[in-house]
Amino acid sequence: MFHDVFYPYTKEKDLKMTEFTPYLSLIGGLFIGLGAVIFMAANGRIAGMTGILGGVLPPVAKDWAVRAAFLVGAVVAPMIYVSLGNDIPFYVPSSVLMLVLGGFLVGLGVFFGGGCTSGHGVCGMARFSVRSLIATLSFMVTTFATVFVIRHILGL
Repeated sequence: MFHDVFYPYTKEKDLKMTEFTPYLSLIGGLFIGLGAVIFMAANGRIAGMTGILGGVLPPVAKDWAVRAAFLVGAVVAPMIYVSLGNDIPFYVPSSVLMLVLGGFLVGLGVFFGGGCTSGHGVCGMARFSVRSLIATLSFMVTTFATVFVIRHILGL
C-alpha cells in the first residue's frame, strides 16, 4: 500500500518528468526546506548550491569543510536511496553536447542572476527577499517560454 501511494510506478511504466506526483513532490519539498533551514541555523548561510560549490573551488572559502560536506551529502543521499532498492527511472532525450550547452547557459544565468534557483527560490523566497522573488519569477517565466517554444513552436 505505502509503495503504491508514494511510488505508483513500476519498471513497465517509468516515471516521467511531466507526470504529476503530489506525494513525492511534497515529501521532496519538505526535505529540501528542512535541509535549507538546518543549514541556515547551523551556518548562518543560505543553502544555494552554486554558492556552496563556488566556495569549494579555488580560491577556497574558510568554511570549505562545511561546503564540501553539503555537496557530498547531495551526491551520497540519492546513492543511498538507490542502494536501498529504490529505482529512479529517468530518460534524457538530449545529446551530451546539448547537456553541456545547457549547463553553460545555467552557469551564465547563475552568474548574472546573482544565485541559483535553490538559493533564490527556496531560501530567498522564504526570507521574503524582493530580489529573490524577481529572480524566481524570471526563472519561471523563462522556463515556461522555453518549454512552449521547444514543444509547441519547434515541435521537439
